Amino acid sequence: MIWRNRIYRNVLTPLFLTILLASGCKKMLDVDSTRVVNEENMWRNMEDSRAALIGVYGLVRAALADYNAYWIYGDVRAGDFVAPTRQDLKAIIANQLTASYPAIEAMSNWRRWYAVVNAANVFLERIHEVKENDERYSDNNMTVDIAQIRFLRAFAYFYMVRVWGDVPLIISSHDGDFQNKARDNQDKVLTWAEQEMLAAAADLPYLYSLSDEQQLGDYYNESAGRWSGALARKLTAYALLAHLAAWQGNYPDVATYTKFIMDNYSKGRMGYTSTGDLTNANGFFFGKRDNHLFGFNFDWGHVDASFTGHLEELTLAAPVVNKSVPDIYLTKDSILSVFNEIGDERFSLDTLGNPLTENYFTNFNGKYPIFSKVKCIMGGSTADPSFRIFSSAIVLTRLEDITLLRAEALAVLGERNEAVEQLNVIRELRGLDLYNETVNGSLIDAIFKERKRELIGEGHRWYDLIRYNRIRNNDPAFTKLINEGGIYWPINRSLLSQNDQLEQNAYWK
Repeated sequence: MIWRNRIYRNVLTPLFLTILLASGCKKMLDVDSTRVVNEENMWRNMEDSRAALIGVYGLVRAALADYNAYWIYGDVRAGDFVAPTRQDLKAIIANQLTASYPAIEAMSNWRRWYAVVNAANVFLERIHEVKENDERYSDNNMTVDIAQIRFLRAFAYFYMVRVWGDVPLIISSHDGDFQNKARDNQDKVLTWAEQEMLAAAADLPYLYSLSDEQQLGDYYNESAGRWSGALARKLTAYALLAHLAAWQGNYPDVATYTKFIMDNYSKGRMGYTSTGDLTNANGFFFGKRDNHLFGFNFDWGHVDASFTGHLEELTLAAPVVNKSVPDIYLTKDSILSVFNEIGDERFSLDTLGNPLTENYFTNFNGKYPIFSKVKCIMGGSTADPSFRIFSSAIVLTRLEDITLLRAEALAVLGERNEAVEQLNVIRELRGLDLYNETVNGSLIDAIFKERKRELIGEGHRWYDLIRYNRIRNNDPAFTKLINEGGIYWPINRSLLSQNDQLEQNAYWK
């Protein structure tokens, strides 16, 4: 795929990317380990540290985008979308995750994520050499770099746990001769990841190149515009800590972490996003911006757009682009069951049954309503829809997500009034009346329904369903799936054959 070799090309040297991709644990993780450049020539100056840092970001982005994994894991599997023609997507929606399709085979393989882990391990083991060899590389620069890498490595493990459950915890680098290792209990992995994220949060700045006391001067001699929304920041770490705690059902910590964000988001030049900006072709998902609490951009201006690795590849079709049938779509009945309140700026109908806006859906009355909330084609609104190359960012979390996650935590903890306040922040933002239990149902149900409306297509839905069913426990079939481990993906057969210490997830044996 074209994008796989175009990772952050404006800042990542091809030389170092080759080294990162080649520094794996072949026996266990199926990552090739043939070095083409002697690493003795690396780790000598700031240029090397910058390339290595951005290289790890690039590997994370690749792991999320490869085979559109981020949306297939998070949105397609949830079953809200329908796949009219693609048999592999139909299998995923039906939870037939051992079906023989290339996409399913690829997505059951964690090699992409262990490439991230190994590159991060190499960085942490070698970065001191840059400090020893280049006097320009300050203590502060190294501290901030290390914090980012520790966060990215911890995020990789959190992501893998949500996908596979127990995974091997590896915190040192290896080169091909690594001995096989069994999977570690996910609770142990998540405890480690939380500690790493907290340590990273302590050293990360709110912003880069903007006189933050924890990041002095221009970061790598670049102005703030270069780094806006592109790098992990203090609030990034707290946002992922909140999601990690929610996955564990640790709602007191969710409340603590989200409160920190609510109290400090202005320090990160963040705010709530209007519906118009959220859904504009040149809006929230186009490029990079501080409101991306954690995101990975495909910058059109840096020739970084691509044909694949974007939500639009799955969702867009005529009349938005010249594709006859979308890979996935939402039926009219499904749309109306979710967007069922008058005045919703995201989607609602007038008195004659016609859509008031096309913010989220185009061609609503056609055979296939087109989910067009995210539609960054080429350079945005000036793009030619006949040429399907996309430039939208992968945004893992934003302030609206965290606000609703906080509402969820407070509702579970019995702090009803504040939970309602947080829910109403988003409802008012999108033109809805204040929450009313008689109209909107139970508070927990209303919060998760609002998450579905607000965050649809942003990779959250499957994990939201798991948390919701853990809280409500009112769907016997889903509860059974959770208890039997069917919420996780099977481990790729090639990994099992390479490592006799790995054991398949019990549900998929």
